[in-house]
Amino acid sequence: MKAVQILGDVSSPNIFTNYSMETPEVKDSEILIRVHAAGITGDEIIWPEPYASATRIPGHEISGIVSALGPNYDGPLSIDQEVLAFLHTDRGQAQADYVVCLPDEVAVKPTSISHAQAAALPIPLLTAWEAITDHAMVKPGMRVFITGASGAVGIMAVQLARKLAGAFVIALASPRNHEMLKGLGANEVLDYNVSGWEKSVVGVDVVFDTVGGEVLAKTWECVKDDGVIVTVGDPAPDWAFGRGQAPEAVQCPNVRYFHFIVSPNAKRMEDGSEMVAAESLTTLAVKRFPFNEAKAAWGYAQKRNRVEKVVIDFIEEN
Repeated sequence: MKAVQILGDVSSPNIFTNYSMETPEVKDSEILIRVHAAGITGDEIIWPEPYASATRIPGHEISGIVSALGPNYDGPLSIDQEVLAFLHTDRGQAQADYVVCLPDEVAVKPTSISHAQAAALPIPLLTAWEAITDHAMVKPGMRVFITGASGAVGIMAVQLARKLAGAFVIALASPRNHEMLKGLGANEVLDYNVSGWEKSVVGVDVVFDTVGGEVLAKTWECVKDDGVIVTVGDPAPDWAFGRGQAPEAVQCPNVRYFHFIVSPNAKRMEDGSEMVAAESLTTLAVKRFPFNEAKAAWGYAQKRNRVEKVVIDFIEEN
């Protein structure tokens, strides 16, 4: 089979296309997916997981068809069924013709969207959903401030915070994306280029930060005394994963704050797919590259201020 590989090391990575990889086989309750399209998360090139795998194949998001089922699989999926999947961050290896998945990583693909659109959905959808419902516990009427709102995760978060949780949503993004975000449900939009934007957002119940760094630090001025800050900023802040206290917490001792890495959740992918099918959730714009242009695809995926999610076509669609 053909697959993308990240060769070299994290200091000097090299995207390589290999046309002679061994096709994996399923065992137990595993599911083998014939990949039609695979999404790219550009920051993965600095994650340790691809460099630790024997295959050096990156990627966690795919859309395709069920090719084989393990002998102990007893779930609802069947051979040739169209599906999308998110592989756990410590597994990955999804940018290949064939990918082995676990049952909790796979859901039925919405018929109303292409494989490319479906491959762009899992990480943004699941990250936003986990942040809004599990960590921030957003309730109707809460004021939610979302940074990096025009990015893939931000676009999903704006929609889910408004439509799923019933929140009042304030979005931080470039002006060229303001009308788009209003159309998705944002009640207010702010320009991140304007110095002092943090002074105009006061007393929000929840901050969901997708950017990190200086932007994350400024959001402490926006959250109310007993509010919550949830971030998926990459690289992670120094206090993530139990490595001490956020310095801002000294002045804001009652603010709860979390950093998390998204987990697979087949039920949520199924629910999100139903929302897409019902046209209550808008999918992401995608920029597609054929497999032989994988290196260019990865280069584009690492650019900031993109609206499109980058996808590699393993089987090209019309």
